[in-house]
Amino acid sequence: MAEECAVAVSRRSGGRAARVALRSAPLAENIRPVRPGLPGGQYKPLTEANVRRIHEAALDALEQIGLANAPKSGIEIMTGAGVILGDDGRLRFPRALVEDMLAIAARDITLHARDPKQDLELSGTRVYYGTAGAAVHVVDVEKREYRESTAKDLLNAAQLVHHLDNVHFFQRAMVCRDIPDNFLMDVNTLYACCAGTTKHVGTSFSDPSHVEGCFDLIHMIAGGEDKWRARPFVSNSNCFVVPPMKFAEESCITMEKCIRGGMPILLLSAGQAGATAPAPLATAIVQAVAECLAGVVYVNAMSPGHPAVFGTWPFVSDLRTGAMSGGSGEQALLTAGCAQMHQFYRLPGGAAAGIADAKLPDMQAGWEQAISNVMAGLSGLNMVYEAVGMHGSLLGFCLESLVLGDDMLGQVQRCIRGIDVTEDSVSLETMRSVCLDGPGHYLGHPQTLGLMQTEYIYPAVADRTSPKEWVEIGRPDLVARAIERKNRILAEAAPSVIAPEIDRAIREKFRIYC
Repeated sequence: MAEECAVAVSRRSGGRAARVALRSAPLAENIRPVRPGLPGGQYKPLTEANVRRIHEAALDALEQIGLANAPKSGIEIMTGAGVILGDDGRLRFPRALVEDMLAIAARDITLHARDPKQDLELSGTRVYYGTAGAAVHVVDVEKREYRESTAKDLLNAAQLVHHLDNVHFFQRAMVCRDIPDNFLMDVNTLYACCAGTTKHVGTSFSDPSHVEGCFDLIHMIAGGEDKWRARPFVSNSNCFVVPPMKFAEESCITMEKCIRGGMPILLLSAGQAGATAPAPLATAIVQAVAECLAGVVYVNAMSPGHPAVFGTWPFVSDLRTGAMSGGSGEQALLTAGCAQMHQFYRLPGGAAAGIADAKLPDMQAGWEQAISNVMAGLSGLNMVYEAVGMHGSLLGFCLESLVLGDDMLGQVQRCIRGIDVTEDSVSLETMRSVCLDGPGHYLGHPQTLGLMQTEYIYPAVADRTSPKEWVEIGRPDLVARAIERKNRILAEAAPSVIAPEIDRAIREKFRIYC
């Protein structure tokens, strides 16, 4: 019966061609069905009392336990602002000081892109999706195997993101394993990201001594230090803490250098519940919040109001083995809970979602990626990192999965946008004309045609044909279609989106591997 109805609908609408909406021209930004920065915040796993309790516990942890292992420069910066250095070498943070630093912390910040149309406005519950991570392998879906990632792979990933509408920023997703020299690896990481896309880029540095040389590269791309400082288009993903409750000395020194250089900071705390963070989900959030609040004090004691993303990234352990489980429901809950804490502080926030424990883009990967991305978006998380492409619990990155993830994120963002209830949308005039005077269906009605593009989103790769049509068009395979789209994008992509004369100058100054 259902198939007969579908066939009848198909006939009345003029067949498959009439049922598939194809955009003939780009839509204006304000009427696209999904677009960067849609407001979330509909989902709240924590009550207001829960949020307040976590906040109070985090303040207690900072005041009573504190953090160890700060570098000498960090100790001077923080104690100069009122942090207390104990005889045990731990820094403890008075409540009043934390609250004072929260009061001057940057809010409603913009993470710039080289293309201003791709700027990320981090305010309220605006949601943006992008990549991140340090995968050491690339997933070869055709051979069903993992191989070491290269600078060329990183460039290809950035080129794909540049052409995928639903992936809003590109943070370094893979390690360039083909480059043995760590400084050249950092330079090439930065180059590959910026050569592949004009969207906002995130990167990290393997050693503080590399920061100056990488800033030389950044200034060349920007066209001068003054232009860079006016619109910093790269942020530093900085693991400034080693959970539980210790500073990472070299990363802190890197962070200080990036702040002086005008680079926005992602304050990243990545404890693993049951291993380097407490097993209860609530306490894992407490520890991550405490560590990131220490980062807020650190940054604002050094440079009041410097742009920083509150990066509570608690991960999850499978407690049977101790292995990471990034695709779990617990991970999705942790990320959504962290988004509520960001909103409580009114700080720009970021966390991880979309990680698959699955090794390949299969059904397991689909549910793992979709559940956590939907929950992160509905919770109003500003920056959703690692949203697409990541497999093997962060060990493998898949270019085909990145392409598939663009379709997924389109559907995710449609969920975030929600249902528009307006005078027009609930008007009975169309129902009245169709039911009383019309053909008894809405196919071809001006209202239906007018909303095809503005209310509905259509996948680029996923298949919505009937089983009969699917057979007629050769039984297309989802992953095969992703491979085809990936290859088409990369074949048409510019070798570099950096101006040719600047690109040549960069290659003369640095050894570039891709």
